Amino acid sequence: MFRGKDARGNRWSHIELGRWGEGVAADYVRAHGGKLLYRNFRGPRGGELDLVLRDGQQLCFVEVKTRRKRATGRPMDAVTGEKQELIERGGRAWLRLLRDRDVMWRFDVVEVELVDGQPPMVTWVKNAF
Repeated sequence: MFRGKDARGNRWSHIELGRWGEGVAADYVRAHGGKLLYRNFRGPRGGELDLVLRDGQQLCFVEVKTRRKRATGRPMDAVTGEKQELIERGGRAWLRLLRDRDVMWRFDVVEVELVDGQPPMVTWVKNAF
């Protein structure tokens, strides 16, 4: 169950909420056949990836978007063109580290929607952009 508050009853910060959502997303993709390779990858020239995983034979660069509840659209609506560029830059940095660059890869988004007192609602959007 999602509580979203610390032991003193203070609401989590945006950063704490995001970290918690990344953990939920990592657990979800593992439970659905994904193999988690890395969390919070930062490329040397910029770029960022919340999760790097394998889904079957594909390498997946994943952005996790966590929202308290769907009031103004889907969490993935926040993956703007500017954010996509950062994720793509992170993906290119990861690919440079590989010896075999012929691996199939894609960009995914995992949405984590939270309502106090309820289990998180998770949606794994494959090939999101």
